[in-house]
Amino acid sequence: MRAAEREQFFQNLSKAIPEPITELQHANTFELLIAIILSAQTTDAAVNKVTPSLFGSYPTPQKLAQAAPEEVLTHIKTIGLAPTKAKNIVKTAQQLCEQHQGEIPEDSEALQALPGVGRKTANVLLNTAFGHPVIAVDTHVFRVSNRTGLARGKTVEEVERKLARNVPPNWRKDAHHYLILQGRYTCKARKPLCGQCPVLKECSFPGKEIERVN
Repeated sequence: MRAAEREQFFQNLSKAIPEPITELQHANTFELLIAIILSAQTTDAAVNKVTPSLFGSYPTPQKLAQAAPEEVLTHIKTIGLAPTKAKNIVKTAQQLCEQHQGEIPEDSEALQALPGVGRKTANVLLNTAFGHPVIAVDTHVFRVSNRTGLARGKTVEEVERKLARNVPPNWRKDAHHYLILQGRYTCKARKPLCGQCPVLKECSFPGKEIERVN
């Protein structure tokens, strides 16, 4: 994909996706961090079903840090890997209180030191909460980047490096959400909706449907 095509790619996505924002429901940065941790290998919709009860009981890092993982588990038991996630979010809250005065650090290394937080989670938080122009590569972003030719790579790390190089600077802040929403609703894993795709022309996926569906 050439530079002019990459610019057009994001212009088209911006028209199709006027609000490139996370679908995880949250009221503050603390809630967003916990929601992102819970969303690993689980849909945002599933997380949104459990967080109102969770945050109603534990609205601050201080409250969550004092909770027993078994109690937390009762709020999130319907999502994937719930027992492990319950332990991780309690430990994360404790570490936030002990090392960061209950504040969420605006630093990738400090974030990745928190239990349950990897590079992808840190990037999502830095981008969504703090506006950093970083692109977290999840399964949707990985798929869309490879299929379209925007940033092809065999590993998450390779795709992330190529996205940092290929995405025009003016689109980097919102690129993560454009790509994830494109992958979630249009460029689906099993059956991409090519007929509804706003970037059909720019896409170089060999299996795409050329004819646009009216």
